[in-house]
Amino acid sequence: MSTTTPTRYAGSRRRVVGLARANALLMTRNRLTLFYGVVLPLLPLLLLLAGERGDTAVGGNAVTTTLLMALLFPVYYNVLSLVVSRRDELVLKRLRTGETRDGELVTALSLPGVVICLVVSLLTVVAGLAAGLPWPTNLPLYLVAVLVCAVLFVAFAFWTAAWTRTAEAAQMTSLPVITLALLGTITPALPQRYAEIVERTPAGALEQLVRLSWFGEDDARTVGSLDTWVAAGEPVLVLLAWTAGAVWLAGRSLRWEPRT
Repeated sequence: MSTTTPTRYAGSRRRVVGLARANALLMTRNRLTLFYGVVLPLLPLLLLLAGERGDTAVGGNAVTTTLLMALLFPVYYNVLSLVVSRRDELVLKRLRTGETRDGELVTALSLPGVVICLVVSLLTVVAGLAAGLPWPTNLPLYLVAVLVCAVLFVAFAFWTAAWTRTAEAAQMTSLPVITLALLGTITPALPQRYAEIVERTPAGALEQLVRLSWFGEDDARTVGSLDTWVAAGEPVLVLLAWTAGAVWLAGRSLRWEPRT
């Protein structure tokens, strides 16, 4: 291995951390952004107080909704706003003329929201245990589901940014993805044939993985920790398919400077 390789990796890591820290600092200075990025995702945990202590039905809904809010706001909407505003200010264009590579920019823009999402997912475990829910059957699977979904919603954000002219317009252009995400939460209210379709949405797959990884619920039966990996195959493949499609769309349409 060349002696310059470790130095190159160290330089890349330093640039990513520095840019991510700057993006996080800007996020904390905006009270509205800080509210919907940090406070709003935690509000669905209040649902744990709505049912009996340890009620797994209420708990599953509360956990899924909390994770979905964490994916939509600190990840999706925050990254979308960052990309559009930095692009219009020509910040991204200037950064790309220096040492910063495209992959480093994407990572730095995404990292603050993804870290918040992971912290919220862990706080959800703590809140769930405090509310009497059982310890997650398969915690690694739970975290894998959160990470895959985070990558998916980051890709959605960059794709949406490609056809969002201003940060203010993001309130409208984000609606299709938000609607798609919320669609997966109505599965229990639908007839079986429609529910099976909705389960193929990102939120539908996430809900299945939450019930598997936390409660060991696979349809009407309960499975153990090892069996949850097998049962998780289909929803994980659904999420990976959505992620691959979103990454492909984002890569084809990504713009680093405003349209002329």
